Amino acid sequence: MSRTIFITGGAGFIGSATVRFLIAHTDWMVVNIDKLTYAGHRATLRELETHPRHAFHRLDIADRERINALFARYRPDALMHLAAESHVDRSIDGPAEFINTNIVGTYRLLEAALTHWRSLDASAGERFRFHHVSTDEVFGSLGTEGAFTETTPYNPNSPYSASKAASDHLVRAWHHTYGLPALVSNCSNNYGPYQYPEKLVPVVIAKCLAREPIPVYGTGSNVRDWLYVDDHARGLYTILTQGVVGETYNVGGNAEVSNIELVRKLCALLDRLRPAPGGEPYASLIEFVTDRPGHDYRYAIDAGKIRRQLGWQPAESLESGLEKTVRWYLANQPWVDEVREGRYQGERLGLHGGAAR
Repeated sequence: MSRTIFITGGAGFIGSATVRFLIAHTDWMVVNIDKLTYAGHRATLRELETHPRHAFHRLDIADRERINALFARYRPDALMHLAAESHVDRSIDGPAEFINTNIVGTYRLLEAALTHWRSLDASAGERFRFHHVSTDEVFGSLGTEGAFTETTPYNPNSPYSASKAASDHLVRAWHHTYGLPALVSNCSNNYGPYQYPEKLVPVVIAKCLAREPIPVYGTGSNVRDWLYVDDHARGLYTILTQGVVGETYNVGGNAEVSNIELVRKLCALLDRLRPAPGGEPYASLIEFVTDRPGHDYRYAIDAGKIRRQLGWQPAESLESGLEKTVRWYLANQPWVDEVREGRYQGERLGLHGGAAR
């Protein structure tokens, strides 16, 4: 049966991948809601601008009046909430926007969704879902062993992760207190096409192509689990359509690697796909810089629950996903230039105190 779904943050990196997946693999009407802050850009969805099943609305999720109007207009069957301020370094420089969007915005969206859900008849109410998309960073930092599960206690260590932890708790509270049919998912680090150029993978690619120093925090020993964004989009669809209301699902890529190993893999790919003039290896550009304040040592996701219960697992290995990503950036430099114009020019973020903005 055809559905109408709201995607918040649908012009961002993971949101746009999810929108593209839904348009390609379902017959659903996708209502894309995005504020178009620095990390959201219409160029990310250019091929869908005239698609009959994609409607874009530029607005802030904290604008309750306009959100209510969209619910009244479209009467959605589901909402997938991806809108968030998401960069740890930016949260260190200016945490206020993270509080406003990730906590206050989620609260107001929950209130609007609850009002809508209560207005539905019994059949439509049974179908409705509120899927909140979160991060593994809410769990804090791991040592050299172990992995985050759905029952790992929360221990956020940055303004970003603290704001996402708060939003997770709000969604669970609205489910348990008011009955809103909600699900939560927590993912590992995403990478892939259309990622905003301040994140590690596109930064490394850009620095290599510009023959500029590649900044690696500390010794590069911090470890992350990496998830190809198209695998994540498929996982989100799986959770929305098959997941049990009230449950949480971890989505990970089974691709745990240290930051310095990841950087070297990217350099080696570029050595092969776009050799530097003179043949000097790109790894020679690596430069170790002062570590990020409060930099969590290791994240690792145990995605066994979603594999066992819903049958999802990543299709891409780290090697295949990174090669697809590098090839995409090499072929789409005009997109990078367009989204960076006047917004982000590759400067280091996260070095300043938390002065309110």
